[in-house]
Amino acid sequence: MTLWKYAASLALAVLATAGAGCNGPTYTVLPNLPPPSLPTCTPPMPSEPADNYVAPPQEPIVRHPQGRTVPPGWAPAVNEIHWRYIVIHHSDTDRGNAASFDRDHRERRGWDELGYHFVITNGHGGSDGKVEIGPRWRKQKYGAHCGNTPNNEFNEFGIGICLVGNFQNRMPSANQLDSLQRLVRFLANRYGISPQNVIGHRDAPNARTDCPGKRFHPYLNTLRKRLGD
Repeated sequence: MTLWKYAASLALAVLATAGAGCNGPTYTVLPNLPPPSLPTCTPPMPSEPADNYVAPPQEPIVRHPQGRTVPPGWAPAVNEIHWRYIVIHHSDTDRGNAASFDRDHRERRGWDELGYHFVITNGHGGSDGKVEIGPRWRKQKYGAHCGNTPNNEFNEFGIGICLVGNFQNRMPSANQLDSLQRLVRFLANRYGISPQNVIGHRDAPNARTDCPGKRFHPYLNTLRKRLGD
């Protein structure tokens, strides 16, 4: 007899005995039980950052030589010109910004783009004290803000900064002056520009202008003195 036939015969015998009366074994029938519940596999949650966690900066930060930080873009990402001068202007307008001056320089003066490297707005056309970076600075391109100088020296090697406003009879805002001081300090340190070479437009050789304004121009002496602080 094969094994499976023997097992079947044994099962039939057990069933027959179970039905023969009180002499046979007693079986307890269990009710239907629910299927076993299996634990749900939940991936572990990432741990919370530590209290001293510092998110990586979204933009590069430039370290000032004296330990301060300066906004991205003040240090250009291309090969830099060996700048020798910083020339400060006023726009001689009550309002404006880099974009509006760019249009004016192209349409009215026929220049290829904004002549200045930086514009500092006054709250009318841009937030008060905001430093706007012109396309010439990003390209490290000569300026178009200080013509008629010998060999075009102050355009070729002069960084042009324009503060929005007419400063013949009043000063720039406090925020504009603060931004100007920070910007000039950074540029002078980065390019080794001496305080004597931080000038107003009117101080350039052959200049025929009151720019950056009669009221504002004397402040440049204070600015030059503060470069050594």
